[in-house]
Amino acid sequence: MPAFMKLRDIGLFLHSARTDARIKRLRAVLGSAAALEAVYEADPDPWAAASARYRYQRRKYEVLTSLLPPRRFRRALDLGCGLGLLSRHLASRADAVVGIDVAPSAVARARTLHADQPNLVFEAHDLLALPSSFDASFDLVVVADVLYYLSPMDDALLKEVAMRIARLLAPDGICMLANHYFFRLDPDSRQSRRIHDAFIRSPSFDFQSEHRHSFFLTTLLQGVGVGNDNRTEPMSSSRSS
Repeated sequence: MPAFMKLRDIGLFLHSARTDARIKRLRAVLGSAAALEAVYEADPDPWAAASARYRYQRRKYEVLTSLLPPRRFRRALDLGCGLGLLSRHLASRADAVVGIDVAPSAVARARTLHADQPNLVFEAHDLLALPSSFDASFDLVVVADVLYYLSPMDDALLKEVAMRIARLLAPDGICMLANHYFFRLDPDSRQSRRIHDAFIRSPSFDFQSEHRHSFFLTTLLQGVGVGNDNRTEPMSSSRSS
């Protein structure tokens, strides 16, 4: 077990698995966005991310922040921010942070939790329908534990999402991608590997580094040609252990 985990943190994974199973059931009836809103309406912290009982998620956000290049960011975007806990960590490294989530209930809760943070704002947006005003305006975009909630997550959609996220980046902008990663051969880890490989292969990004920690995988990429000819139509290495 990793040093920053405690035995009770296993309960966090079980809680998260139950939430994910509920989303899968609801998604078949309501669609992805409505399913996520439904779980936040039923439980203000559906993944127990803010629970003081568990240490793992807080430590994970600290590790993710530490993996960023040693520079101050002008404007950062946390895609799929949920309750804004990672957004708050990013606020220590950026002049301004925008957290967005498809679930209005999550956005409302994040605004309440972080009202004391002046450089942090939250907005409700669908990742698949981001406003063009976001384009080329962020020098850091973080996509943590989000993309596997898109459906259907096929290769065409992954390619399109990678290109859309690249368009959000200002010149020299960085994209951080992070996903659950357990035992490499389990279905969830294969899905995470597939997502990261799609971004690494995308001509919109240059691969910077990959980092494997206990139970999550992180990839850092830099946008290619952002603000010049890296334009698409709107949407319808180093390694460490």
